[in-house]
Amino acid sequence: MPMRTAVLVAVLTLATAAMRPPALAADAPRSFRSVDIDLPFGDLAPPPGPGVEAFTSNCLACHSVEMVLTQPPLPRAVWQAEVQKMRAAFAAPIADDDAKQIVDYLAQLKGSD
Repeated sequence: MPMRTAVLVAVLTLATAAMRPPALAADAPRSFRSVDIDLPFGDLAPPPGPGVEAFTSNCLACHSVEMVLTQPPLPRAVWQAEVQKMRAAFAAPIADDDAKQIVDYLAQLKGSD
């Protein structure tokens, strides 16, 4: 390698190294601290009706009442498909009898049929 090329490579290598941020040392101390967060409490209760117990015990573990109440009116078949999706795709542990009660509740509450 000619001398001029070797010097150019050396200068570029040093310039590149100087532009890189310093690496974090593997043994550098890190500090962690606990924090408390106050989350708003969803105090809206689901409307009463047949199946509200199955809805409350199965659905409200992941969904808020507000989220359900803001859904558009949907046909019963769509509510059936949504409950089935929760069971199949998301492994929601909903018993067959509870699933039927939930669909009945949602169809009565937010149904379009």
